Order: sequence, then structure tokens, then C-alpha cells
Amino acid sequence: MEKGKQNSLVEGPVFGSLLRFAVPVLGALILQAAYGAVDLLIVGQFGDASSISAVGTGSAFMQMVTFVIVSLAMGATVTIGQHIGERKPEDAGEAVGTTIFLFVIIGIVMTVLLELFAGNVAVILQVPEESVAKTISYIRICSGGILVIIAYNVISGILRGVGNANLPLLFVGIACVVNIVGDLLLVGVFRMDVAGAAIATVAAQLVSVVISLFVLRRQRLPILFSLKQCKIYRKELKMILNVGIPIALQEAMVQISFLVINTIVNNMGLMPSAGYGVAQKIVSFIMLVPSSVMQSVSAFVAQNIGAGEKIRAKRGFYVAMITGCSVGIIIFLVGFFGGAQISSLFANDAEVIAQSADYLKGFSVDCILTCILFSSIGYFNGCGKSIPVMVQGITSAFCIRIPVSVFVSKLPNASLILVGLATPITTVYGILFFIICFAFLKRKLISLK
Repeated sequence: MEKGKQNSLVEGPVFGSLLRFAVPVLGALILQAAYGAVDLLIVGQFGDASSISAVGTGSAFMQMVTFVIVSLAMGATVTIGQHIGERKPEDAGEAVGTTIFLFVIIGIVMTVLLELFAGNVAVILQVPEESVAKTISYIRICSGGILVIIAYNVISGILRGVGNANLPLLFVGIACVVNIVGDLLLVGVFRMDVAGAAIATVAAQLVSVVISLFVLRRQRLPILFSLKQCKIYRKELKMILNVGIPIALQEAMVQISFLVINTIVNNMGLMPSAGYGVAQKIVSFIMLVPSSVMQSVSAFVAQNIGAGEKIRAKRGFYVAMITGCSVGIIIFLVGFFGGAQISSLFANDAEVIAQSADYLKGFSVDCILTCILFSSIGYFNGCGKSIPVMVQGITSAFCIRIPVSVFVSKLPNASLILVGLATPITTVYGILFFIICFAFLKRKLISLK
């Protein structure tokens, strides 16, 4: 069997180790966002504003579901990473088996719930009347493939836990190509509109999962695992949930807060709703750098903590934060000054483009700030201390982001520029929160000496 190439995160230069891991993670995230954006791009070319609004709102909801799954899977990534750092392949195998069994159950439950309550979701999100039926159709079709979505993200989480970020990049690349072809065929040729975009998305991920399972059979990973281990091991379940549940709750609250903002924007009218939908697709690309930083720091810190390399873990955190912010400055400039040009790729309507550009102007400074915040989140996740991450996520969502968004939306002549500013304001709070957490952690370590 061919030996899988794993990136050892516990040896060699810190920057080089992080870069070799982070680049394929970023590439995978770019492609994952691309096949979501392709839906909106192609629907925007062949559909109307109601279709754009439906895909924008429906995909935002499914993005929330996916992010919660990815966050819960982070518990598996950290647990497996620590076992690899400890050189315990048997324990890593038990963690993999527990992860598979756990997420199959979660997938079945989520499929039933989302299929039953898709209409309620559209009502809660206050989708514009012209887009309600299309939004429900998009959510129901995507919900039918939730097990596929879970399978892809669990496989990726396990691979990143063992230090392999290249295979997830390959798998999502395959999904992206299949989705583009599917969108062009179903939306462009057969004119299936929103339903065609949803079908193409699910089909693309199904193809990716099938191929990933075939490829994995030919890989030798640094874990001892067999299908007989697909059951619950209490010790591993406890470790996975102790890390994963707080992260998932944090991500759920953050995503719910963005859905609340989506609802606020929907109440501003069809054009702001469509413009916000376009802007959110662009934002999903903008946020890829900090997201890749967070995932890389989590895996890096987890392996180094497991190997007893606490100083190296801390150095990785600082290197990732500085590198991410440097790239964030460039992305900020592109988002602030080039918002209209980028938005025109996703829509033809001049008003929709203008609304999207307005939101990006208010939001874009967050490109720099979020790299600091996400590096901190990655460090605490990697250490297995995800409670501060949960507290920060919940308080920032419900004490800062939502109140600020509601306030600015009620101002005279409210615009999406002001709504966009709610996100960087929230990130500043998150950074201050983690500064306090680091100070507390340092004082606690000193007191133990």
C-alpha cells in the first residue's frame, strides 16, 4: 500500500511546518467556498432577484449547519492530533471509530429535522415573499444530502488530525469541478433554477465522498483502525465532546447571529436582501484566510501539546497570527475598494451590486482583525480548552453583533455599510476577551510553579 504523506507538526521550523499544513487547508477552503459561490454566480446569471435571495438565504442556513458540523468534528481533530503527538496509534484508531459512529447518528437526526422544518426555517428567517418557495426547496434538497456533507467533513477532520491536509484539498477539488458542471447543466441548460443549484451541490459532495473512501483504502495513516472499531469508546467520546461541543455551540451561536442579521436585512427589502446574499458569498471567500489559520493552529497546537512541546505550540500561535494579519491587509484593500467589481461577478442588477458593495465596505476591516481572533480560538481549541471559545462566541453574538445590527438598521437612512460594521466591532470585543483569557492562563501557570 502507498504510504500517506503526513506533515509532522512537532519538528522542523515552525513557520515551514505551519505553511505546509495551512496552504492545502486554505486551498480546500477556497474550493469549498467556490462550489457554494458557483451556485449563486450561475443562478445570478440565469435567474432573477428572488432566486438570488433564495440561494443567498438558503445557503447561509446550510452554511450554518455545515459550520456546526465542522466545529463538532474539531473535537475529533484535536483528540486524534493529541494521540498522534503522544504516539498512541491505538487510541487514535478508537477516536476515529467513535467519531464515525457518533456522526452517523447525528446525520440521521439532522436529516429528519431539517426535512420536516424547512418551511419553518424560511418563516423564521423572514424570507421575502417572492423567495419563500425557492428557499424551502433549496433547504430541503440540501438537507437530503446532510449525511454526505457530514461524511466529507468528518473525513477531512480526521485527516487533518493526523497532519494530512493534502487529501482534503484533493477531495474538495473534485467536488468543486463536479458542482460547476452540475450547475451549468441543471441551471444553465435545463433551467431548474434554485432546485438545480441545490441538486448539483449535493451530487458534487457525494462524488467527492465516494472517491475519498476509495483513496483512503490505499493510504497508510499513523493510526491503527478497523471497521470493528466503529462504536462508542467512552474515553474517546468524552474527549471529543469536551472539545467539540463548546466549539459547536460557539459556532452555532455565531451563525445564528448572522442569520438574525440576514433576517434584519430581509426586512429592509428585496434588493438589500439580494445584495446581502451576494456579499455573504464574497465574505465566505474573504474569511478563508483566518479560517485556515484557525484550523492550522488547532492541529499544530494539538500535536505539540500531545508531544509536550508547549513553547513550540505558543510560537506557532504567534507566527500564524502575524502571517494571517499580513495577508488580511491585502484582502481588506481588495474588499473595501473593489467590492462593486467583485459583486458584479455574481449579479447583473446594478442595485444588487451597489447594495453588496456597501456591505463589504463596512465589513472589510474585519479581514485583519479576525486573523488575531481566529488564531486565539485555534490555540485554545488545540489545547483542549474550548470553554473560553464557547463563552466568547455566545457573548459576542448576542451581546454585541445582534444588538449593534438591530441598532444600526433602525437608524434614519440605514444602509448595509452600517450593518457591515457590526462584524468588526464584534471582533474587537473577541480580541479583548482573549487577551484577558491569556493573562488569566499565564497567571494560573505562574501560581502552579
